[in-house]
Amino acid sequence: MSSQLRAILQKPELAEQLLPEAQTRGFVTAMAAAPHLLDPAEWLAFLWGGDEVSPFTAQEDLEAYANAIVALWNETREALLTNTWAWAEGCGLDDQEIVTEDTRDFAEGLLQGWQLARDDWETIMPEDTEDSALLGGVLLSISLLYDPENAMQALAEEGADALAQFGEIYKSVPMMLCGLSQRAHALVSNA
Repeated sequence: MSSQLRAILQKPELAEQLLPEAQTRGFVTAMAAAPHLLDPAEWLAFLWGGDEVSPFTAQEDLEAYANAIVALWNETREALLTNTWAWAEGCGLDDQEIVTEDTRDFAEGLLQGWQLARDDWETIMPEDTEDSALLGGVLLSISLLYDPENAMQALAEEGADALAQFGEIYKSVPMMLCGLSQRAHALVSNA
């Protein structure tokens, strides 16, 4: 994330109105992974709660924010398609909370963003296909990271070493997101 975008997100007058940094990153990652390119004009307002009026008082500030978001989108899309996407600093596992707050926020943002592209995903990866299973596995993993307490309980009920399994899920997310993005890109390109 650029220092410019980080500075905008940390401004006291905007901090309560814009998604926090990790959640923003998750949302933008969902937009970058989407099968079809979505114009940022269609989704930018979701980063401040979907209101028609942005929280920015000056047009220049809105433009700087939009440009920083588009730059993050470009960087993220490139990383997903070249298999170089990795967890951002601050994301990780946590001894006390299972995952860090940033990991949880990232997962929440990704799930929110996925909702916008859901129809596209379901069209190119119809139910009862291998592609649909891939998509389902990624979404399940992200959902588990968003709600780790219930995930740990469910894994323990299955007799698994819940903490070890959870660590494996966390470690596999970069590979899964890259693979899903690359598969979606291939399906759309070959259509």
